Amino acid sequence: MTPSSSVGSSPRLVLGHATLAARDLDRLSGFYQDVLGFEITNRGPAGPDSELVFLSADPGSHHQIAMVGGVGTADSDFVMVDHFAFRTDTLDDLRTIHARLVAAAVEDILQICHGNSWSLYFSDCEGNGLECYVDTPFQVAQPFATGFDLSQSDEEIVKATIELVESEPEFQPMAEWQEALAKRLASR
Repeated sequence: MTPSSSVGSSPRLVLGHATLAARDLDRLSGFYQDVLGFEITNRGPAGPDSELVFLSADPGSHHQIAMVGGVGTADSDFVMVDHFAFRTDTLDDLRTIHARLVAAAVEDILQICHGNSWSLYFSDCEGNGLECYVDTPFQVAQPFATGFDLSQSDEEIVKATIELVESEPEFQPMAEWQEALAKRLASR
């Protein structure tokens, strides 16, 4: 049975949380607390040789991230795939995160404009890929990626983004694109 032929409308899924295997649970949970501003909501044993830490930065969610220590982990090679993405509200939020990353000696911080978002890509202290981003007010066809300069003012970043994306396919205000998507989803 294909999704379009199933009975009833499609449920709207929202990501509840992500779970990470941790080599060093204290170090990894500390990175998420100190650099990204998460709080530990609970911590406890998950078996004879493992422990769970739950973290959240949203008072409406008991945990957005769960970390499991005492289990095997695989090495990762992060290049904008296999990552967790966290939305924030303003470019000043991204600037604060960037400053914290620099203070924590995080290397290889990528500043990428996707046309529909401004993003910082980096790895946590165990090599897990992360993205922190702010939505732009624009929609352009994806994939789209180019650098941007977070040291510029908000006005300069918006102006530079418009110049980059106004001739791209699907360029339109994000609100118009969202309205069209809502109509398509409602018709399923």
